[in-house]
Amino acid sequence: MSTPVDDALDPLARERSHLAESRAALRAMRADVESLDISDVTANWVNAEVLARQIDERIKALADLSDTPLFFGRLDYLHAPGAEEAEGAEGERFYIGRRHVHDAEGDPMVIDWRAPVSQPFYRASKKDPMDIALRRRFGYTGGDLTAYEDEHLSDPAEADRTSKLLQQEIERPRVGPMRDIVATIQPEQDEIVRSGLGGTVCVQGGPGTGKTAVGLHRVAYLLYAHRERLARTGTLVIGPNKSFLHYIEQVLPALGELTVHQATVDDLVAHVEVRGTDDAAAAVVKGDARMAEVLRRAVYSHVTMPTEPVVVVRGSRRWRVPAYELEETVRELLARDIRYGAAREALPQRIAHAVLVQMERSGEAPDDRVQDAVARNSAVKATVKAIWPPVDPAKLVLRLLADPDFLAVHAEGLLSEDEQKTILWVKPARSVKSAKWSAADAVLIDETNDIVARTPSLGHVVLDEAQDLSPMQYRAVGRRCTTGSATVLGDLAQGTTPWATRSWDEALAHLGKPDGVIEELTAGFRVPTDVITYASRLLPSIAPGLTPVASIRENPGFFEVRPAVSSSPTGEVVAACEELLRNEGSVGLIAADARVAVLAEALASAGIAHLAPGEETTRATRLTLVPASLAKGLEYDYVVLDEPQAVVDGEPDERTGLRRLYVALTRAVSGLIVVHAAGVPRQLG
Repeated sequence: MSTPVDDALDPLARERSHLAESRAALRAMRADVESLDISDVTANWVNAEVLARQIDERIKALADLSDTPLFFGRLDYLHAPGAEEAEGAEGERFYIGRRHVHDAEGDPMVIDWRAPVSQPFYRASKKDPMDIALRRRFGYTGGDLTAYEDEHLSDPAEADRTSKLLQQEIERPRVGPMRDIVATIQPEQDEIVRSGLGGTVCVQGGPGTGKTAVGLHRVAYLLYAHRERLARTGTLVIGPNKSFLHYIEQVLPALGELTVHQATVDDLVAHVEVRGTDDAAAAVVKGDARMAEVLRRAVYSHVTMPTEPVVVVRGSRRWRVPAYELEETVRELLARDIRYGAAREALPQRIAHAVLVQMERSGEAPDDRVQDAVARNSAVKATVKAIWPPVDPAKLVLRLLADPDFLAVHAEGLLSEDEQKTILWVKPARSVKSAKWSAADAVLIDETNDIVARTPSLGHVVLDEAQDLSPMQYRAVGRRCTTGSATVLGDLAQGTTPWATRSWDEALAHLGKPDGVIEELTAGFRVPTDVITYASRLLPSIAPGLTPVASIRENPGFFEVRPAVSSSPTGEVVAACEELLRNEGSVGLIAADARVAVLAEALASAGIAHLAPGEETTRATRLTLVPASLAKGLEYDYVVLDEPQAVVDGEPDERTGLRRLYVALTRAVSGLIVVHAAGVPRQLG
C-alpha cells in the first residue's frame, strides 16, 4: 500500500522499480522463514515434524516464479478504504497480485487478489466505480513488466472501453498446463469465486466460459477466507480423468495453495481392483439411484429378530435379558436410522445396560467398567453376532450380482426383471479377489461401505465435468462433503455417457445438496467466435434448452472445413498439422478413438513428434494426439479435427456422438481445421 504519487515522470520505470522492490521483499520474507530455528521450540519429535512440514510448505508458497507476474494490477482509491464518508480522507494505492508481500516494516507492497480490498479490481465499472479513481493493468513479457493501461473509472469525461491488455491476456497462446486467470477474472466469474463456504454452487458453463478456472479459483479464495476451518476439514478437486488432473494441477500451486488434493471418482471408490467393464445397459442400471435402496435392503436383511433370551453369568449370579426386550432394543436401533455398523457397535452396550439395570434393582452398585465387561461377555457377543452380524460390503455386492434370488428379493418393486438380468454376472465370481469388478461395481461397494460405516466428510469439494456422472457417482461424491459444501462444474451439452446428467436440479439432489444455487456462464473467453458459432449448430439436437456461448474475443480466429480431395485423407490431416505448427502455440489433433493408431503412424512417418493427452507441451514438441474420448476439459491454441462423422459413429447412439463432437469442436483457442472425407453430420449443415 502506498499513497498516490506523481507518475508524470516515466511511470513505467516507477512501476518496474516497485516490481523489483516487491520481489526483493518476497525474497526477504522467504529468507526469514528459512532462517527459523525450531530446535528449542518443540516439546517432542512429533511436534517438530509437524512444524518442520508447515515451514517447508510456507517456503514453497513464498517461491518467486520469475516468469509469473508478481502483481498484475493497481487500484488507486478516492478515499482510504472504510473511510469513504470522512471529509478529505486521502486515497490509497494497492498493487494486486497472486499473493501478499510486505516490506521489512510489515507494510503491504502487494495485496492478495482474494483480499476484500482487491475486489474492485474485478467488479468496478464506470457505472459503479466502487470508490476507485484509477484501475491500472500491467502487461508482461515473461517476467518483465513492459506495458500498462489505465482506466479512470471516476472520471465522467473518459469513455468506457475494453482493456487491450485484458484482451491480449485472454487471447495469449496456450503452451503447457492450464494457468491461473487471476488477471482476467470477469465480474460474473468473481461473484461465483467469492461466494461463501456454506453454500453449494453449481456452474453451468459452455466451452471456454472458464468454469474450471472459476472452480479452482473459488477453492483458492475459500482457503484464503476460511483457512483454519478448511485446514481441519480438507479440500478436494475431482476431475474426469488423470490427463485432465495433470493439465490443471499447477493452477493452485501457482496461487500459493499446496494442500488441495486431486482425484477422480474412480480414485475415491477404489475399494477393489477394477479389471472388468460393463456394457452401456448394465452401467446405466448400476448407476441408477434406485440401486442405493437395493443395497440398503440387502445390508439390513442381515438383521434378525431374537427368539431366545441372553443369559449373562457373572460369578455366582445369572442375569437374563428376555427375547422381547432384546427385540425392543433392535427395533429402536433400526428406527434411529444410524449406520449399520454403528448400530451393531451400540447393541452390546444396550444389552449390557439392561443387565446393569437388573443388578441395581437387586442392590448392587455396578459402574461403567462393569457395563463394558458385560458388553464383552461371550454370551452377549454370540447374541450380537446372531442378531446383527458383520457385513463385508464387497462380499454383499458380489452376492447381489451373482445370486439372482438374492437380487430379486431386495430389488422387488425397484428394478424390473429385465433390469435385474441386465446387471447379473453371466459367470459369477467365486471370491472378491477373483471378481472382474467394473467401475460401476466399485461405486456400489462404496455405497454399501457407507451404509455400514459413515464416509468421512471434507470441508469443500470441487467436482468438474460433472455432467458425465451417474446418480450413484453423485452420491459417492456427496458422501465426501455431507458436512461441507461443493462447487459443481459442467455443461449439459457435453454429457457423453449413457447416463449423462439431464438437469442440474436432479444432479444436486443426488449429490445431497438440493438447495445448491445454479449459476450460468455464457460469455466465452477461449473459443473464437467463428468456431463456437459453428459448434453451436449442434445445440438444438444435444441440449435444446441451453443458451449458446457468446464469444467476447476480438480475434475471430481461424476456422476452415476442408473436404479431403486426395486419395490420402490421412495425409491431408498430417499436412494440416504441419501448417498449424508454423504458428506459435500448442496444436491438438483430435480424432475418433478408433483412428488414433492410424494417425499416430502417419505422424511418425512424416517425422512429426507428438504427445499423449496429459503430457506437457514444450516449445520443441507442441502437437498432442488426442482421442475424442479424452478431449473434454483440454484446450489447445489450434486444433485439427479428423473425420467428425467418425467421432459421432464411435459412440453408442447419435445424440451421445453429437455431444462428443461438440466437445471436440470446441477445444481450439485460436484456430480450427476440420478435415473430412466422409462428409460432416447433417446437424452441422
